[in-house]
Amino acid sequence: MSQRRLQAASGVKSKIPPTVGSEHLAIGYWLAGSVVGVAILGMAYPIVSKMIAHDSLTKEPFRVALVALLFIGSTASMVFLYRASSKLWRGTFATLAGMGLIVIGSQPEIYRKDSEWYVSHYYYGIAASLLMIFSVAIVQDIYQDRQNRWRKVHIILNIFATLLFFGQGMTGTRDLFFWFKPS
Repeated sequence: MSQRRLQAASGVKSKIPPTVGSEHLAIGYWLAGSVVGVAILGMAYPIVSKMIAHDSLTKEPFRVALVALLFIGSTASMVFLYRASSKLWRGTFATLAGMGLIVIGSQPEIYRKDSEWYVSHYYYGIAASLLMIFSVAIVQDIYQDRQNRWRKVHIILNIFATLLFFGQGMTGTRDLFFWFKPS
């Protein structure tokens, strides 16, 4: 439970302003949207540049159209997730956004380092993005849960996401050096 609520429950007037919760929510929404947006943009560059270089539009027009629709659909699902209020729609849009990220990331143009998935920048980024999508999807459940189970799940998952962000920093630097290595 939050420190402000604990102080109020014990009868002590809290010095923590009541706006902290809404600020936390706004920053969380901003962070989640940024992480998912960066993941989408991070996958868009290699896909588009390699599709152009290999003339995929004439060789595989259906796949190019499908990938474009996946980018649009994933972005739209994330926008609708922010606006959804019922559990059904939040679950639906969270699932669509997450599936879109995974299918986009499964394209052959994406460097995944599959043989070493446990130290892969791609897998860390997808995992962090999926955790951010899940966090947005459970926000209303966090506020409605009187036993704080969802709040505890949220805390644990965001601690794990923080570790993934640290891993992103290390693996991203390594992959950039690999990317720019002279051949």
